[in-house]
Amino acid sequence: MLHKRIYSILLVLFICCANSFAQTKSSIQHETAVNTQKATRLMRAGNYEKSLILCRKALDNAISLKDDNLIALAYNTIAANFDELAEYEKALFYYKKAIIYANKTNNNLLKNWINNNLGNIYCFDKKEYNKGIYHYKKSLKYSTIIADSSEIVFTKLNIVWAYFDINKFDLGLPYLNYINKYHKKHGTETTIVALNMLNGVYQSHLNNNKKAEFYFEKAIDLGKKGNEKSDLSHSHQEYAKFLFKTKQYKKAYENLTAYNEISDQLNDQEKLKKLNVAGINLEIDEYKREIDDIKTKYKTNHQILIEKQSKNKLISIVIISILLLVIIFSYFYYQNKQLKQNNKLKDFESKIQESIITASVNGQEMERKKIASFLHDNISALLSSAALHLTIFSSKNDNDSVEITKTKAILIQTHYKIRDLSHQLLPSLLARFGLFYALNDLCEMSSNSTIHFEYSSNVSSETRYNEDYEMKMYFIISELLNNITKHSKATNSILSLKEIDSQLHIIVKDNGVGFETKQYKTIEGFGLNQIKARINTMNGKFEIISKPKQGTTIKIIAPIEYKS
Repeated sequence: MLHKRIYSILLVLFICCANSFAQTKSSIQHETAVNTQKATRLMRAGNYEKSLILCRKALDNAISLKDDNLIALAYNTIAANFDELAEYEKALFYYKKAIIYANKTNNNLLKNWINNNLGNIYCFDKKEYNKGIYHYKKSLKYSTIIADSSEIVFTKLNIVWAYFDINKFDLGLPYLNYINKYHKKHGTETTIVALNMLNGVYQSHLNNNKKAEFYFEKAIDLGKKGNEKSDLSHSHQEYAKFLFKTKQYKKAYENLTAYNEISDQLNDQEKLKKLNVAGINLEIDEYKREIDDIKTKYKTNHQILIEKQSKNKLISIVIISILLLVIIFSYFYYQNKQLKQNNKLKDFESKIQESIITASVNGQEMERKKIASFLHDNISALLSSAALHLTIFSSKNDNDSVEITKTKAILIQTHYKIRDLSHQLLPSLLARFGLFYALNDLCEMSSNSTIHFEYSSNVSSETRYNEDYEMKMYFIISELLNNITKHSKATNSILSLKEIDSQLHIIVKDNGVGFETKQYKTIEGFGLNQIKARINTMNGKFEIISKPKQGTTIKIIAPIEYKS
């Protein structure tokens, strides 16, 4: 029933297309439309040879016109011929070609029926139900767009049949309910047999035996009165299955016999059709060769077009890739430039900070020097002078009163304290004998019962450097030793000095608790970060090596500033 339905619909399609093409001024288009219309009639009459030859001419003209609608129509007619000849693989091939070109058009009627025919091939010949149902649903979409109610009913009937064939009754039921509701208004006599048969199948699935039997017998009765032998055959077959299920074996056998007889008749008709076709095999072979020539010619032109498109596509891809690369490189260049600027800014900020620290420490050292000099040269001298005058006054006047004696003692004590303070601000050993005497003395003075500072140097103790340089290095090392005493909990520390290639190499090492070098923070006052900043401003190097419970080693390399 489904295959037979194709031909009447195709005729309507071709007549509609022919009417629209008749309005055009192109004689080639008119000839193509006429040939397609004649080919449809010949196919309905069973003259497949002439139908295929006319289709070949129509396809040749359609390809030359580059008319997607005409190409789709020609391929569809060719496929329908092979479908009628039971050459289902060839029919499927040409239906696929037809749908490719139909999808490029707005001819929803044509797309509807090509998809329906593809559904028939997949479901009823190849038994690939998923593909078949997919095309049926595509057909339903287009029949809905063109608002053809009878086509909607017909397509939904096919969907129900396909779902029921694979026992997916729940999926097919909504479509069956729709057909039962609207078939009387929009259905046709050619679908009534199939509808009753499918209702019988569904009621059998529900085990509603009375309703199932009613629908099956109604389908068979209608089938005997009509011309749809295929649907009648299926009705007998499904009824026989139901009867076997309900253990009505005699009646089941009768329906199975009827099914076999009708199937044999249909097979005989199919064989007769193939025998009639056998006499024209040579013509069909020639037709096939001509079709292949057309396909080859079309493929060549199509291949050239594809190559051009590929070339243009490749050029576009290259241009887009270049633009993307330019954008990416520009982005990274900008980011790199920004990073460099940020690094420069950070370096600049770091240098400013180091300069501030150095200026601050230099200022402190200058103030130390001034205060020490002022205390030693002025205040201490004045106190000594005052004590001397009191001594002379007492000796001349023979006056050794308690007040004068106490005043002299206070002046002498103040003189010593000011001298000690002066030496703390600026050690006298540093000023008189130089850096190495002062550092050796510093190690001895800093050692006690808890910690011992060991001094080591390959430089002569008489070596003198620039006064400011010696002062800087003395206070840096003094601060390091002070930190060891306060924080390291060490029992032993070594100060080592070496002069190598006009650079002073200083190592201060202890066996204390150590710390994580990444986490050390600035200590209030003259801390490690400040020491590092000072060494950096002197173009030197500062390195800390330390781990928890493994002691600490600090290495300093500072260019020497010699005495001018």
